[in-house]
Amino acid sequence: MTSWVGRTAAEIAAAVRERRATPREVVAEHLARIERLDGRIGAFRKVLAESALAAADQVAGRTDLAELPLAGVPVAVKDNLAVRGESMLVGSAATPDTPAEDDHVTVARLRTAGAVVVGLTNVPELCVFGTTEGAHGTARNPWDTSRTAGGSSGGSAAAVAAGLVPLALGNDGMGSLRIPAANCGLVTLKPGRGVVPAGIGNGDWFGMAENGPLATTVEDLRLMLSVLADAEFATPEERTPLRIAVALRSPLAGVSVSEPYTTAVRQAAGALAKAGHRVRRAEPPYPLSLGVTSLQHWTAGTAVDAEGLDPARLVRRTRVHAGVGRRFVHSVRTGDRRERLRARLTPFFAEHDVLLTPALARRSPKAGPWHERGWLRNVLANTAYSPFTPPWNLTGWPAMSVPFGTLPSGAPCAVQLVGRPGTEEGLLALAEQLESRYPWQRTAPLADQR
Repeated sequence: MTSWVGRTAAEIAAAVRERRATPREVVAEHLARIERLDGRIGAFRKVLAESALAAADQVAGRTDLAELPLAGVPVAVKDNLAVRGESMLVGSAATPDTPAEDDHVTVARLRTAGAVVVGLTNVPELCVFGTTEGAHGTARNPWDTSRTAGGSSGGSAAAVAAGLVPLALGNDGMGSLRIPAANCGLVTLKPGRGVVPAGIGNGDWFGMAENGPLATTVEDLRLMLSVLADAEFATPEERTPLRIAVALRSPLAGVSVSEPYTTAVRQAAGALAKAGHRVRRAEPPYPLSLGVTSLQHWTAGTAVDAEGLDPARLVRRTRVHAGVGRRFVHSVRTGDRRERLRARLTPFFAEHDVLLTPALARRSPKAGPWHERGWLRNVLANTAYSPFTPPWNLTGWPAMSVPFGTLPSGAPCAVQLVGRPGTEEGLLALAEQLESRYPWQRTAPLADQR
């Protein structure tokens, strides 16, 4: 008997379209794996076993089955996006337990493409931090369950890395796709503004937050992104050599970068140079004020999302974060710091097509009750390990995390690729070149240990 667990989304969809597999058997196998492993991983806030099997049967009966790009593919959805009939709790005890009347547009597009939603994934409260734990569980890195999966799309990333689903939906307001993808050995892309419908929280964190896919291969990433964007992201027939800038310094002053991540960047740069690209060292002109700008936008976004919630039911770190942010909401809404950052970085991207950086500065923190720890301790921990992601939410430009190399523990390492607006296809093509030359292990081996 063929097992569909561990197969790519592209393989599963092709088998279902050709009737070599049924959506029900594919979904049932993944539900069984979730039941066996998720107690150790903590990826899911809620598993939708009954409705997923019913949805699988509906997909099997569709007259357009042969045309569905994600036919029968099990997917997980981050618990800050509406799923029809389910409550969206956003990792909090303060949010209303009210079933959504309709799917979020991205969820609806996945269903239209034939995907089957099997569950809602864990997030930190209000999706604020780069670790995932709280009222509904702790998401652990399947490669090293002593470590956090990252955040805020930590549950979604853990689900894919553990082989519980081949694809998951997440979003990224300060790195919330790229951070857990880098921790868990996945490939992801935070699209530029307007490529994929947002509609995340109350105003998308002032337009900084984007929805996007988490996958184990660039082919699967491209496939899901095409569905989410309702646009084709094809592999270019001709690959023009690109001007690639390699930067190793942290965008945030005072944050050091560990050797495994700088080594990964140097090796990835060498691979891209061998592929014919023009690669050279060049550091973007990040302003010294970038850390302050990031903190203001980060906290102000939480302040807006926390409006109307009972502060007594929020955990202390969230309450403090929102309280700090309230004093910045007006200046963030009316100010021009993001425009000035774009203006400062645009000449750099006129000289270079793509920026290559470490995805993280160091491995993720130990998994634990970070939601019970002080606000400043959380902020410092997040800043120390993920300084490379926030600039590209502030600019609104596309950025990817791509697995590359390993940490001394054996867990995955990763690099980040950044491009100008509208260069998602080019970034995907570069990631594909890295994947073809240095293929990564798609599923964490720890997930297979009983």
